[in-house]
Amino acid sequence: MYDLIATYPLGMLGAFIAVYFLLDRLMPNVMNVFEETVISIILALMVLVAFVQVILRYGFNTGITGALELNRILFAWLILFGMSYGLKIGTHLGIDSLMRVFPKPVFKALALFGALAALLWAVILIHGTWLTYIGATSRGGGAVDYWVRFFKLPLGLDDLVYPSFLREFAGQERVHRWVAYIILPIGLALFAMRALQGVIDIALGKRDLIIASHEAEDLVNENKDILRD
Repeated sequence: MYDLIATYPLGMLGAFIAVYFLLDRLMPNVMNVFEETVISIILALMVLVAFVQVILRYGFNTGITGALELNRILFAWLILFGMSYGLKIGTHLGIDSLMRVFPKPVFKALALFGALAALLWAVILIHGTWLTYIGATSRGGGAVDYWVRFFKLPLGLDDLVYPSFLREFAGQERVHRWVAYIILPIGLALFAMRALQGVIDIALGKRDLIIASHEAEDLVNENKDILRD
């Protein structure tokens, strides 16, 4: 497995996304619960770690080694995993007031452009060396190559350490950096999958946008009677 991941990281990432997509299609309710549970657990851990650290710091003049680093990593996981879920349920903020002025065909074309732009953004960040074929400059291979570098090296995080019962198995004391950074390619790949689904859904007329729409309209409706009162 190690050789497969190190040699074919893009292939392994693609296989993971394919399995994830199939599960999402076959068991949508289960996957919804799974994604919401993961996000909830990350949020709960962030609050718990911060709370315990404050109690220990100010109440007992001690603390948890690596608490700040752990919360920073959890926050990154929350963003990178949550952004695909936000795209899935259409909660990313956006302004569509100008778009809705145009006729429906133009509006749909602009909505497709926005979804395609989101997809392209994720693809470029996942693996950007292909940009050289169209004359663009690319520094490094993107998130996949960045993660593989750490996967091949026994570099640990600054403060976080493995529990004692895992250190022999891991082969070192500090948590491997690739363990913390694995969410980078996975999160971007999930976002790309959701963006592609958004493109297809917009093209088929199943949804209008990949963002949360009607904010301005809802705001006006909520406050239309304030001046009258």
